[in-house]
Amino acid sequence: MSSPKKITIAKNGPYLVAGEVPIQKQTIGANAEGESVQWIEGESYETGAVVALCRCGHSSRKPYCDGTHGKIRFDGAETASRAPFLEQAQLMDGPVYALADAQGLCAFGRFCDPNGQVWSQVERTDQPAVRAHFLKQVHDCPAGRLVALDKSTGLAVEPKLPESIGVVEDPAQQCSGPLWVRGGIPLTGADGHTYEVRNRMTLCRCGKSDNKPFCNGAHAAPKKFHDGL
Repeated sequence: MSSPKKITIAKNGPYLVAGEVPIQKQTIGANAEGESVQWIEGESYETGAVVALCRCGHSSRKPYCDGTHGKIRFDGAETASRAPFLEQAQLMDGPVYALADAQGLCAFGRFCDPNGQVWSQVERTDQPAVRAHFLKQVHDCPAGRLVALDKSTGLAVEPKLPESIGVVEDPAQQCSGPLWVRGGIPLTGADGHTYEVRNRMTLCRCGKSDNKPFCNGAHAAPKKFHDGL
């Protein structure tokens, strides 16, 4: 039997991924207007009982760690809120679904933008076509910043995602993105704190986020982060 899948953050070092977690390239696919509309799965990366994934952004063999964090004295201090998602989120009410939005978790995936933006759709979730767009766009949000809540049950409506990690590429922004952790893999901080388990979350791998360990979109500007550099 394989060991449980989990991610542990090394102090000022890499993400230690245990349990033979599948790792694949995940590319943000855009339409003619440049809007994010689909995920395109690419190559698979080598995995194992434990693999170390770069967190400082300077490894020469990304997405894997090569020890450069020690040479550059990488400061990987975890500054993100440890409050549960719903305590961080603002709620927008709608007839069928409510929208929980924890803006501080935004990883700049931009799947919220098509169809007049997802926030404008909440009040029209009683319309089947709008509801379909709304759920797809919320579910495509890699960071889990956006969560749909079923008004009849009060429960989150989440896509079924495999326990896996996506290495995000963003051609529309000409940059590489975060690690997209899917399927509720537990994350433990360098001090032993266990973060709330979430179905979707994005971990910084450029080293520049001020919301570590989570991505805040810093990979996209001002100096873009590239996986090959």
